[in-house]
Amino acid sequence: MALTLKKEQDTKSKKVNTEVTNRSVYAAASVIVALLLFASGWAFGRGNIGITSLSSGAVRGNIQNFNEVNEVVKALRDNYDGAIDDTKLMDSLKSGAAKSAGDPYTEFFNSEDSKAFSDELSGSFEGIGAELGKDGNNIVIITPIAGSPAEKAGLKSKDIIVKIDDTQATDMSIAEAVKLIRGKAGTDVKLTLARDGNKVELTITRGKISIPSVKWEIKDGICTITLSRFGEDTASLMQKAATECRDANVRGVILDMRGNPGGLLDAAVKVSSLWLDNGKVVLLEKRGGKVEKTFKASGAPTLKGIKTAVLINGGSASASEITAGALHDNEVATLIGETSYGKGSVQQIIDLSAGGTLKVTIARWFTPNDKNIDKEGIKPDQEVKISDQDIKNGVDPQIDAAKAYLK
Repeated sequence: MALTLKKEQDTKSKKVNTEVTNRSVYAAASVIVALLLFASGWAFGRGNIGITSLSSGAVRGNIQNFNEVNEVVKALRDNYDGAIDDTKLMDSLKSGAAKSAGDPYTEFFNSEDSKAFSDELSGSFEGIGAELGKDGNNIVIITPIAGSPAEKAGLKSKDIIVKIDDTQATDMSIAEAVKLIRGKAGTDVKLTLARDGNKVELTITRGKISIPSVKWEIKDGICTITLSRFGEDTASLMQKAATECRDANVRGVILDMRGNPGGLLDAAVKVSSLWLDNGKVVLLEKRGGKVEKTFKASGAPTLKGIKTAVLINGGSASASEITAGALHDNEVATLIGETSYGKGSVQQIIDLSAGGTLKVTIARWFTPNDKNIDKEGIKPDQEVKISDQDIKNGVDPQIDAAKAYLK
């Protein structure tokens, strides 16, 4: 799941925040690789684009360019010694057009990939359960999903994918990597990884991934809410968790967004609104350096006034960074853990009339204090790291620090 914004959200429009770019987290299925995607975050805006969209003056002025493309296609069909698959040809042309922007977040998805993206947002899909991102020419693991085949096999955040089965992954797009990694439950995929300078090979059996985005527990006067992604079920589950926490008269709340790659922008705004008064700024969307839209809290701030610690780490991206930034800048929560991923751009998903979708970067998002965190991340108020030994011993110093803060 990635962060994608759009100007207004109409009946066919969703905003998603997922992904990481040059450190890109293609979360939305940025593809959590059917995996989960989103995702590195984006504003998932849906709108129809038809042939009439090509009739603008700007396009007419460059119509010769389309004639040149037609000339290449005709020459290919007339001269190539072999069969040309028209579907693959058209998909390649569309993909090439998107890649010409030189932006790792701007991509074309065919109908199959678009469906996978939607499935991932719903929280149900088949794959290994890992969030993919882009770092230069490399495909990297942002984070494996808790309890997923990827996590069980030993996949780790910041692993670089060198090969997928027998195919070199260097210079691949996230969509291309996802297509190779995704597959039916019960089948295997072999990943060759670079980890801390060492070569690691993992064979992962794909599975059916169906995970609620929110889980919570009330114990010893503290409500711990684990938010793993910002999906279609997030707003309702978070409201339920918040209500139970408030009714239990807890003294504090821990919002755990570690490893959360992002997701729907609307969900991030609604989650933030559980702590913020109506009208408080959640984020600013800027285009060309100018504020185009201000997203504000709305609804009942169910958790207002309850002391809150927010846990983040290097796997927290996009929509999770929006939420962390909103709660921090509005001074309703303390951030504990490690610096977040750093994904501060906004993408829109546009449905294409012939099938497939275009994901395009349309803006940058800023925290309420007017800070863009792209490639920098959000630094916690209290830095607490987890060592390999901590993991081996089953201890969590970040959770311990949050509990100590709430005493």
